[in-house]
Amino acid sequence: MTDKNTAALDFLATRLSQPAKMFRPPVPSRDELTAMLQLALRVPDHGKLEPWRLIVLERSDFTRLADLVEARAKELGADAEKLEKGRGQYDRGHLAVVVISAPKASDKIPLEEQVLSAGALCMSLLSVATASGWGANWLSGWPAHDAVFRARAFGCEGAETVAGIIHIGTAAHVFPDRPRPDLARVVQWGLGPK
Repeated sequence: MTDKNTAALDFLATRLSQPAKMFRPPVPSRDELTAMLQLALRVPDHGKLEPWRLIVLERSDFTRLADLVEARAKELGADAEKLEKGRGQYDRGHLAVVVISAPKASDKIPLEEQVLSAGALCMSLLSVATASGWGANWLSGWPAHDAVFRARAFGCEGAETVAGIIHIGTAAHVFPDRPRPDLARVVQWGLGPK
């Protein structure tokens, strides 16, 4: 057994996401975000395929994306609530990293593992940003799951999807922790009798 990293365990025991709609400037500088990305990219990457790509969104990008959401919502005949829900994160965004799951053709690495690698990258970036003192939240929303929107907004092609949009900024308030899962309800020890 290696030495226990008590500081890391304490962080994990208290890590929580803050609501992205409450984030305010300042946001990390390019150098600060680059350092966070370098740490976050130490994620399980079976076969070194790098089955993801990242797009950093800055304030000016959010306005264009909000307009794309509105145009797509109108094409779909969406009601006002769906429009607001879709536009909201872009109207209020200041800095985010879009993690695109970009699986590669491979005879050895299953598609599912590549997609999970993108999800692991989202969680890694969320943790790194929080550990760096920033508010961070992992969002997606209906536009990110719409093939037409994600193609127009993020250039997604083929099997590419949006694994998550990680918003990073200054949390206006610190919110209390939410209730966590009951281990007795979600954990099974062993396979049980045959």
